[in-house]
Amino acid sequence: MNALTPLESLYEVEYGRTLPLPPELATLYGRLQFPPQVGRPYVIGNFVTTLDGVVSLKIPGQSGGGSISGFNPHDHLVMGLLRALADAVIVGAGTLRAVSPNHRWTAEYIYPRLSDVYQQLRMSLGKPEPPLNVVVTARGEIDLDLSLFQSGDVPVLIVTTTQGEERIRAHSTSPAVQSIGMQGAGSLSAQTIVQAVCRRCQCNLILVEGGPQLLGDFFAEGLLDELFLTLAPQIAGRDTSTERPGLVSGQLFAPEHPLWGTLVSIKRAENHLFLRYAFETKVATT
Repeated sequence: MNALTPLESLYEVEYGRTLPLPPELATLYGRLQFPPQVGRPYVIGNFVTTLDGVVSLKIPGQSGGGSISGFNPHDHLVMGLLRALADAVIVGAGTLRAVSPNHRWTAEYIYPRLSDVYQQLRMSLGKPEPPLNVVVTARGEIDLDLSLFQSGDVPVLIVTTTQGEERIRAHSTSPAVQSIGMQGAGSLSAQTIVQAVCRRCQCNLILVEGGPQLLGDFFAEGLLDELFLTLAPQIAGRDTSTERPGLVSGQLFAPEHPLWGTLVSIKRAENHLFLRYAFETKVATT
């Protein structure tokens, strides 16, 4: 297996405190800064998209981000880094269905070559345990036989409605799995999800990994501080036979209320670009 080359930094602004990355990560990724936060979790998103804006092919077995990035190792490196920093990783039920049935939202799972380095980083941040894996499902219609819910090797929180919680509690899961019904029925707001996560654990950094509906809700409620976006050099195409979603669905911003980001950094690995944007946010109630 070839050694991974460092990401090339094309543009970067001063953006707060520099995190003390282990030497190997600092070499591969470069400098990583985050602004100081007081009183609420800092929420970031991480997605990969094709040049024509497709984030999922919506084909069984090929709906995950790997088919979009071409299973790019630098994309996995960055994904692992952000997971290693996070206190909680949030995904929707659609993302759960799209990935491998054995998926864990941990750094070690997505890029095992750097498992020891990622764990060193978490230890230095005072986070010896894996990040809380948060699954959002309004109706509770998820496969609770997946190893994520049965193995007990990562802490899991299922955020749902009281109706969905009844369905989940009727099924046996690992003691590491908790569920919380935040309301009677209907869709779950992003703020409700953040509140549920903060009840479960001390959160300074929350990572949102999808899908487009969930990301749209975080944008709409002004709760997403940053977006890490991998731009893959692929044209996926669209036709009328299959929905191929873009980055955001379920929300309409432009032309009345477009959301404009501020470019924080650009990194490159051959033909892939790694973009980082900051967005204006509102204060979340926790």
